[in-house]
Amino acid sequence: MEIKRSGSQPSGKGPAEYFTGTVRVDPLINAPDPARIFGALVTFEPGSRTAWHTHPLGQTLIVTAGSGLVQRWGGPIEEIRPGDVVWIAPGEKHWHGAAPTTAMSHIAIVEQIEGKSADWMEKVSDDQYRAELRAE
Repeated sequence: MEIKRSGSQPSGKGPAEYFTGTVRVDPLINAPDPARIFGALVTFEPGSRTAWHTHPLGQTLIVTAGSGLVQRWGGPIEEIRPGDVVWIAPGEKHWHGAAPTTAMSHIAIVEQIEGKSADWMEKVSDDQYRAELRAE
């Protein structure tokens, strides 16, 4: 058993090559082999977002605060709020981030294959980000 005390793992900035805007990543889980799970609390300032990307074994997002957006390639932009859980299938091209005027935090959980958890692609353009939200 291992206990990671709150504040014992340093926060990091979301790399500019994978994110637009200001993003903070707080590591939570990075289990040793043979486990493959990795998890982080990711906080997006208003308007911030990931680039398009996929995950070889899928991804689970658990929204903890604020208001965010998520979109799969070819699908509508959907709003996500605290308590929402989003499952993204393996290989599904997608992005996620904060709403234009509200920050958003989520716990992101993935499994890694040989230390790799994502394949990063092109950035989400401002026009793509500002496209109309799907009406629920």
